[in-house]
Amino acid sequence: MSQPVTVTIPHQLGAAEARRRIDQGFADFARHMGNAPGAVDRSWQGDTLNFALSSFGQALSGRAIVTDTQVTVEVLLPGFLAMLASKVKGTLKREGQLMLEKK
Repeated sequence: MSQPVTVTIPHQLGAAEARRRIDQGFADFARHMGNAPGAVDRSWQGDTLNFALSSFGQALSGRAIVTDTQVTVEVLLPGFLAMLASKVKGTLKREGQLMLEKK
């Protein structure tokens, strides 16, 4: 059974800069995964990033909704990963905050 995880991360970057940073973060992650076909798929529809990741036989999907003041990340965790939902939520929040820190 899938477990949804939602994290809201406030920022002061404006939507365009937040979107740029998120896109760069996903590109870096895809490179880290070796750009394996199907490992990381992403597409933007306006200010919403739809994504899917596949690794170690597990696939997850979700979206990141960007506004001028916050990013809401919704991830659907399958089977085994659903048992780790609280850890995943903490990691998403921490990594998202680092990505969106004012620099």
